[in-house]
Amino acid sequence: MTELPYWWEPLLSRVRGSRAEDFTALRSPNGAGRPSAVLVLLGEQPGGGPDVLVLQRAASMRNHAGQPAFPGGASDPGDADAAATALREASEEVGLDPSTATVLTELPSLFIPVSGFQVTPVLAWWHAPHPVGPRQPAEVARVERLPVAELVDPANRTRLRHPTGWIGPAFRVRGMLVWGFTAGVISTLLDLAGWSRPWDTARVEDLPPAAVPVPAAPGGAPDEVIP
Repeated sequence: MTELPYWWEPLLSRVRGSRAEDFTALRSPNGAGRPSAVLVLLGEQPGGGPDVLVLQRAASMRNHAGQPAFPGGASDPGDADAAATALREASEEVGLDPSTATVLTELPSLFIPVSGFQVTPVLAWWHAPHPVGPRQPAEVARVERLPVAELVDPANRTRLRHPTGWIGPAFRVRGMLVWGFTAGVISTLLDLAGWSRPWDTARVEDLPPAAVPVPAAPGGAPDEVIP
């Protein structure tokens, strides 16, 4: 494995000791949920500093239209483990070459009750970045590497209120409104890494009507609902 940049610590050590409760207040019923995985791929900006790969769902999709998300999806019978699922999905969705990503660890599995998925976020180091982009235009509209420096900028952080009353972290960065499961995982990782900066947590916005997901459909993406 190529040598990791200095900024991986203390994130990597802390993630390996983390629990599901660090990421969500929802309890996971034993044996419940369809197995799935998402790829949390951290690379390094040309000028230094980490970034995270996200995609934006196509606006025409019935579920999670226009919502930023990690690459990922339901496990296939041929997948050896969560990492295999995450890398396969990233290859299919954004054209990631799996050999350019080094899987470091799995985050705690998180249950998404509305969609019925048991999601395992897979943390990886993008040691050999290459151009990526939408491979399935009907599902993926855009792919971005979001710099951590922009994610932790207090001006880009907010909290969103869902019509159900749920309130969670969100980010406005590079024309994207990142919220829900994806924002929750990112927010926790920023805290674990010690990258977070003080920001106005009293700032609460209502989720734009166009971003409200319709009820989850069988086979939908695992990150289509709030954590």
